[in-house]
Amino acid sequence: MPQSFLNKKVLITLTVTGLVAKVAQLQMFARNDFEITPEQYVILAVLVENGELYQRQIAEIAYKDRPNVTRLINILEKKGLVKRVEDVQKRKVFKIVITKKGIEVHKKIKPYMLELHDDAVKGITKEELETCIGILCKMLDNLEPKTKLQT
Repeated sequence: MPQSFLNKKVLITLTVTGLVAKVAQLQMFARNDFEITPEQYVILAVLVENGELYQRQIAEIAYKDRPNVTRLINILEKKGLVKRVEDVQKRKVFKIVITKKGIEVHKKIKPYMLELHDDAVKGITKEELETCIGILCKMLDNLEPKTKLQT
């Protein structure tokens, strides 16, 4: 098989896999009547894993642009899942903090996300996953210089 065909097949397969994963998450959230979206869950997960962060940091970790993160944080704040806390070191700068309610929502959804992850990697060995992650990281390194996220 020619290399160019393989290169095209890789990007198409990545795109389709990402799309199917996103649809699977959306359907799982809808089936379980979660009060947030998968995108909003990502913000909660970032805060659970990293503690309080500036909006810019959330955008970098979640690979989302700043306007999108602002929109997501506004929605989560209205639902009482996160709050903005003024940084005492910097005037007019806020850190985003997950609330007790936000932690509870994250805890409720996490097992479903883990189950979806397990479904996605079913039948794939640890070694295959490690190889896959290594290759995807190399591809990410190759593509990042060609992209500009508004962070």
